[in-house]
Amino acid sequence: MPLMSRFYSALAYPALGAALVLSLPSAYAVSFNVEDDQAHGHWQSMSLTLGEERHFRAVETHSYSDATLSVNATQGVCDLPWLEMRVELDAAQGESRAVDLVPARLRVDERERLNSVAEFITERADNGFYAHFYLNDIDALIADMSDGERIFLGFDQGDEEPWYMTFSLEGAGKALARMQALCQQAS
Repeated sequence: MPLMSRFYSALAYPALGAALVLSLPSAYAVSFNVEDDQAHGHWQSMSLTLGEERHFRAVETHSYSDATLSVNATQGVCDLPWLEMRVELDAAQGESRAVDLVPARLRVDERERLNSVAEFITERADNGFYAHFYLNDIDALIADMSDGERIFLGFDQGDEEPWYMTFSLEGAGKALARMQALCQQAS
């Protein structure tokens, strides 16, 4: 099944009891001002601001025309970064909701696979579909990403075959270091 069809299938069958978890700042739910944008190979680093709210992002937009992978941090809590993937949908979504919570696997190059859970989220008036990863050791993943070549993401789909995405890590080390430095400087 094509990737986009799987996203639409996931949107059609929300998990029972899935709660919308928005405890982390939703940097994608509104339009932020992009500042200090800098390219690092296939990655970029930047500041996102809206009024007093400030987020910092390292993002890869090279591997797919309709998907990005990013590591994000928020001013004041720079030590709690989060990993998310965004896939562009055909239309803006009508509501903010948690669509599903699925087992996910992440691996940088041939290193040890990390097991995780990904929460699929939509945001009202946004044409993005988000996968927010819950990781036990994001710092280890960031360290691996900083000197790796590729990151592999796998999502379980119950009885169906899992689907996978691969993102380039060319420039990730510099983008991640700059994102963390920008966050620390602002805090």
